[in-house]
Amino acid sequence: MSEITITAEVRKDIGKRSRALRRTGKVPGIYYGHGQQNIPVSMLEVSLKPLYTTSAMHVINLKLDDGSSHICVLRDVQLDPVTDLPVHFDLFGLNQNESLAIEVPVKLTGGIPKGVREGGILQHILHKLKVSCLPKNIPDHIEINVEELEINRSVHVKDLKIPDVIILENETSTVVAVVPPVVVKEAEVAAVAAPTTEALAEPEVIAKGKKPEEGAEVAEDKKKPEDKKKFEDKKKPEEKKKPEEKKKPEEKKK
Repeated sequence: MSEITITAEVRKDIGKRSRALRRTGKVPGIYYGHGQQNIPVSMLEVSLKPLYTTSAMHVINLKLDDGSSHICVLRDVQLDPVTDLPVHFDLFGLNQNESLAIEVPVKLTGGIPKGVREGGILQHILHKLKVSCLPKNIPDHIEINVEELEINRSVHVKDLKIPDVIILENETSTVVAVVPPVVVKEAEVAAVAAPTTEALAEPEVIAKGKKPEEGAEVAEDKKKPEDKKKFEDKKKPEEKKKPEEKKKPEEKKK
């Protein structure tokens, strides 16, 4: 494992001063370890960035302004959800004679897998693996050569052998695999895009549905002459009564 030297300051003002500290380009943090006293520290953001943006694991030789030095690893970094800048970090002190559990990144090597060249899809499932080992045996990363990985082939945790390192993950868990292309989805999309016979028949059904309405209108038009006759028949009795009403006054004069 590679070692990197970082300088930091011991924080004396803790609490509300953290915001003012961040405005100066520094990030508050804490150093702790088994059987060791917690030390509040601060570090320049530019010095902290290479530790959490890399995919490799580093042992940190932490040098403080009080003259002390500590061997540790970066255990955690909290990032602001809006600015994505670090707001706090944790450094875990190492005991050279004590095993520790730590997550180590997985690195795929070998270029494009054979199965991908044949049309398969590469799936990198586990990007980190939790391991247990002495600090001197912590690997920078765990390499997996996928050059000869064929379609429907995968690498499981049980397939990995790392000297002096115990992998704490489930041995049946898949780390990386090459799966066949999903052809079914393309067929489903084509089926949805193609018009169905029912869809094509819809305009005819609508057209047929309109004909009875038009026929109803025609039937109503045919009934109109009959309605007129009935109306005229109603008027005839009234017209017959009119001459009788005229004769009545003439009879009175006699």
